Amino acid sequence: SFYQLIHQGRVIPCDFIGVVKSQQPVYLKGEVVNNHDELMSNFFAQPDALAYGKTPEQLKKENVSEHLIPHKTFTGNRPSLSILLPTLDAYRIGQLLGIYEHRVAVQGFVWGINSFDQWGVELGKSLATQVRKQLHASRVKGEPVEEGFNFSTKTLLTRYLQATSDVPA
Repeated sequence: SFYQLIHQGRVIPCDFIGVVKSQQPVYLKGEVVNNHDELMSNFFAQPDALAYGKTPEQLKKENVSEHLIPHKTFTGNRPSLSILLPTLDAYRIGQLLGIYEHRVAVQGFVWGINSFDQWGVELGKSLATQVRKQLHASRVKGEPVEEGFNFSTKTLLTRYLQATSDVPA
């Protein structure tokens, strides 16, 4: 599903984050590898699959049925980044957050966007204030959801309030 989109849909650069030391390895009798090694097998394999893909010629050499070849052909040349952490702990999560914050800042600079001056986010916060007032008015005063919302939001808010009517005001 999601991997399929990355392999055969629009080109989406993606990141793979793996961890060397599992916090909870599970070893099942009869299995070739433990649960963590199974996850890590995919961590190492998926970036290669995205990079190299699979050609119709390769599939023919593998004796894949002709009618399946169009479905199993992948162009490759899809960008990905692999990050291998030694452990998953608060320090490493902080490092990841720092990396992604830096990445957002640099991308914004390159694209001419101020990544930290987000007027769209401010609009969302402003609208959330209106929703918050409506939730309060509906819960405390029993007011129905009326004006100020589009039909979809009004319907969703009404259903939400009905489903959470047991929530104290």
